[in-house]
Amino acid sequence: MAGPERLIVDRLLDIIAIMALVLIALTLGTLRRAHIRVEYSVSWLVGALVLLGLSLSRRTLEGMSTIVGLESPALALTLVVGCVFLIIFFRFTVIISKLRDDNVALAQRVAALEYYRKNRGDEGTVT
Repeated sequence: MAGPERLIVDRLLDIIAIMALVLIALTLGTLRRAHIRVEYSVSWLVGALVLLGLSLSRRTLEGMSTIVGLESPALALTLVVGCVFLIIFFRFTVIISKLRDDNVALAQRVAALEYYRKNRGDEGTVT
């Protein structure tokens, strides 16, 4: 890898390392303020740690880029970034779908209870 290209790759790896640290800090901060649940923060922390580890390990990235057949370690890191976040987003899609199904089931149970209560002649307000 030529001098200017190596400098660009090193700068990109430094920026990704900084962004991974920012993501870790943001995740821990929102976790501390209870804006995010622990089980969801683990995905973001693992993803950020993977990015941080890879951005600091140039030898690993060079090996990955050779195995995959890419010219630059930066391209290999970009591929890993895309894959990590695609997996995280897929996991959250599954979680959101389950929550939606749970909400529908809960709404049906409330409607059934209200119907039962109305037919019993107990017309008080719902508390």
